[in-house]
Amino acid sequence: MTRRKFVAGNWKMNGSAAQVDAFGRALVEAAPSLDCHLAVCVPFVYVERLARTLEPSHVAAGAQDLSSELEPGAFTGEIHGAMLADCGARYVVVGHSERRELFGESDDVVVAKAEAAVAAGLTPIVCVGESLEQREADATESVLARQIDALTGRCQRRTLEAMVLAYEPIWAIGTGRSASPEQAQSVHAFLRSQIANWDATIADSLPILYGGSVKPDNAAALFAGADVDGALVGGASLKADSFVDIARAMV
Repeated sequence: MTRRKFVAGNWKMNGSAAQVDAFGRALVEAAPSLDCHLAVCVPFVYVERLARTLEPSHVAAGAQDLSSELEPGAFTGEIHGAMLADCGARYVVVGHSERRELFGESDDVVVAKAEAAVAAGLTPIVCVGESLEQREADATESVLARQIDALTGRCQRRTLEAMVLAYEPIWAIGTGRSASPEQAQSVHAFLRSQIANWDATIADSLPILYGGSVKPDNAAALFAGADVDGALVGGASLKADSFVDIARAMV
């Protein structure tokens, strides 16, 4: 099965209005030469601005988090998925390691947020991954299996059909280290096999992105893996030229 090739940027808590405008214009100009699905996930306050700038292109705007609540209500400071969609977002990152580690988001919360995203018409980019300590303890597969089991065991089928999965080795995020292409492919194949144990059709069609210090100089080697369908790009997505170079490596 031919799976969707996809490169998504995650700006984290970075950016400004001027940066969004300049980045968006550069991406619109480059988009016709980029033969893959593209999204850029920016802080909430810039989603609508970016979406409007990107309108002439096939590049989508996205957000980095959303409320797990299915209905709006008295949840001060939270952002409902329908609000993101109303601002032009089409994607939203769910369960990023920084949300899990810094804000205590459990597998249950990640499941609830993925469900809320799909209910609002958004595509969740659901993140899974292991820490350095877990990798060194040979616990990578058991940690990932637990995270995948939570999704396949608690999400509705429509959520699993709609989502994009992102493997982010926590030990490689923002450290300058990256999994080798062989390590990335091995983990991606394991993730796909775990989902295939539940539903082979969904596993075959599910895009799985790699998300650990992806840069223009390592993207092509990472993308060569049969089960690596793209990237969730952090720091390198803050500059249009490097993000475009990564997207161009997706052939």
